[in-house]
Amino acid sequence: MVNDNKIKKKMLESEKLLCKFACKSKDAIREFSQDEDYRTEFARDVDKIIHSSCYTRYMAKTQVFTNPLNDHISTRMTHVQYVAKAARTIARALSLNEDLCEAIALGHDVGHTPYGHFGERVLNKISKMYNDGKCFAHNLNSVRVFRVIERKGESVNLTLQVLDGFMCHNGEFLQEKYAPQRNKTFETLNKEYNECLQDESAIKRLTPMTLEGCVVRVSDVIGYIGKDIDDANRLGVFNKNTLPEIVKKNLGTENAQIMDSIITDIIKNSWGKDYISMSPEVFEAVNVLKDFNYENIYHKAISEEQREKYTKTIETLFSVYSRALDQKDLTNDIYRTFLDKMSKDYIQNTSDAQKVIDYISGMTDNYLEREYEKYK
Repeated sequence: MVNDNKIKKKMLESEKLLCKFACKSKDAIREFSQDEDYRTEFARDVDKIIHSSCYTRYMAKTQVFTNPLNDHISTRMTHVQYVAKAARTIARALSLNEDLCEAIALGHDVGHTPYGHFGERVLNKISKMYNDGKCFAHNLNSVRVFRVIERKGESVNLTLQVLDGFMCHNGEFLQEKYAPQRNKTFETLNKEYNECLQDESAIKRLTPMTLEGCVVRVSDVIGYIGKDIDDANRLGVFNKNTLPEIVKKNLGTENAQIMDSIITDIIKNSWGKDYISMSPEVFEAVNVLKDFNYENIYHKAISEEQREKYTKTIETLFSVYSRALDQKDLTNDIYRTFLDKMSKDYIQNTSDAQKVIDYISGMTDNYLEREYEKYK
């Protein structure tokens, strides 16, 4: 019977086919040592991520449209799968590490709150007011979830390269060229993370440490920019025939066309290079489309009535849970479904405000609303 070492050796041999700019298993850095098995390091991270509780909750978290009366509209779960597929396609063509791309892509959004980016803005305001002035940002929270919250407050022990990819993934900041900032350490990660907590503008300056992290960052854009158009068109928010001519000409009007146009352009313009880039024509078209989506989709995805409702829901529950902690009300759900299951280390080293933020940020949309109905 073949042993694990022989299987892993065979798997590692395939990494010899990767290009010189790829991040290989031998480069993987973990915060804590762990027993090895036949899996390569980044493939092991993929397994850790998809078997986590926070990954399962993707299925009931908003991507753009909250609780639409249509089962074909994207959720956060489908979004990360689109990102992973785009990233793996680019990585395969450029001979980069597909497992690393997949791990970053599948885990990059676990830090998202209920109600998507709108919920994130509400929780950011709360955090600045009650959590020692710290900002709340979903990319930072994705790192926190796997290092501090999952496994009852014990670290999942993902590699530095994957955690760095989470932190630096933000597809909101589009670039024509993505070049990695190599040679980071966990000390670097901690420094950048804490700087961003104190100054959220620092998030715009984050750069992934691997070329694979750069691939996922641009794939985050690829994963939503066309699908959001299809979803909005399906819901009657706008007609895709009104797309700007430069977008129709250089990208197309359907999600499949848009994804294929951008992915193909990136592969052609990044071949053999230590950076990821688009052609000027495609970069301009993506920028125009991104601005168009903000004006015609994202600003219209949530009504003023919904904004007031969602804000009130999150703010009310923050007050309810904070009061329960202050009064040590062990019957409250923050104890029964969250804190009673967390490690002693988490309980002792986490402020009350942070505990409430951790609890709320991890909720699905439906669970948040059920909690609100219970405690309002």
